[in-house]
Amino acid sequence: MILWIKDWKTKISSFNRNIRLFMLANILIQIGMGVFSVMYNLYLKELGFPETINGKVISMTSLASAIMLIPAGFLSDRFGRKWMIILGSIITVLTLFYRSVTVEEQSLIYAAFLTGLFMALVQVSGVPFLAENSTASERMHLFSIHFSLVTIASVVGSLGGGVLADALHLYAAMPIQESIKWVLILGTFIFALGLIPLFQLKPTVRQEIKTAQTSEKELPSTFKRNIIIILLFGFSNLLIGTGSGLVIPYLNLYFANRFDASNSYIGLILSLGSGMTAVAMLMGPALVKRVGQVRALVIFQLLSIPFLFITGYTNSLIVASIGFLLRQALMNAGNPIQSAIAMDLVHDKYKGLANSVNQMVFNIGWASTGAISTGLVMAYGYYWGYAYTFTITGILYIVASTYFYILFGRKKVGTK
Repeated sequence: MILWIKDWKTKISSFNRNIRLFMLANILIQIGMGVFSVMYNLYLKELGFPETINGKVISMTSLASAIMLIPAGFLSDRFGRKWMIILGSIITVLTLFYRSVTVEEQSLIYAAFLTGLFMALVQVSGVPFLAENSTASERMHLFSIHFSLVTIASVVGSLGGGVLADALHLYAAMPIQESIKWVLILGTFIFALGLIPLFQLKPTVRQEIKTAQTSEKELPSTFKRNIIIILLFGFSNLLIGTGSGLVIPYLNLYFANRFDASNSYIGLILSLGSGMTAVAMLMGPALVKRVGQVRALVIFQLLSIPFLFITGYTNSLIVASIGFLLRQALMNAGNPIQSAIAMDLVHDKYKGLANSVNQMVFNIGWASTGAISTGLVMAYGYYWGYAYTFTITGILYIVASTYFYILFGRKKVGTK
């Protein structure tokens, strides 16, 4: 374990200054977003708004992101990652602060739309920025660390925001609505601190990166070749997103409905799932080193499926919790690997577009299956309804993994 930690420390110190600054910025941004994502729904509830307003806010944010993802990819490729990330972060900070203090219904919905619109610039540009500031040989470790830190930071923000709001309410005798508002403002401030390292980023000097990759062949830059790769890759993400959308947004309801689990237990299990995911992501490069990127990704995905089925069919809360944790860790451990493969397959000119398409199709799949999932549960009850949704998700995962291996498994991707 000590040697493993030392190895990761060495890897991090070997990354260039741009990467280390970007990682610091991302940690602060994700802590702020973690606070906001958990506490804002509660804030609206305390303001007396009905659940429908919460739904509208979430829908408008998702809609804005879906609209902006493809344009954001083009803008990122055209004008550079740094300034797209900074622009998106600045306006997102302003919208988050406005949402923390305003109480007018229509303004809240419009501000949520703007948050989704400009946060898309940050989301789309991040992975291509890291890819352009790294060599292919270090990219796998880089993405594993990046995704792991993002996950941990989000958990810290989520848990910290709830604890601080309760503390202000209980020990500072602050009304709960007021305590949540100040926690949201604090989360926005932490997000804003991420702008400091972003402004210190230097323009990417591609010649220096290419010098370290003299053994690698330059990828073809033709639009047709790259768009075909992006679309083929995107179809796999669409299948995964569709499967995930059937199950993942409703895991809290699954534990509550089938097992009558308490809110505290559900919160603990979901937090543990994020923690295990962060650890699993760091273990990914070891498997990649042995079998290559594509095989490692497929292995992680396929290994997660038995635990998905176990979770869907068990009547034991403990078994369901263990199944969920293992599925969560194994399936999400492949995310950094998938990003590394995508960045290795497309030319620098299309990295932003590739990342935006992958996120967009995943979100489309995620958003399109909510009615199916809830409909099955309503029609067949809490046991068979969830069993059917988990089964459909497992089948989609199997199809996606098989498709991905057939299409990309024979290519020499990440086998160094």
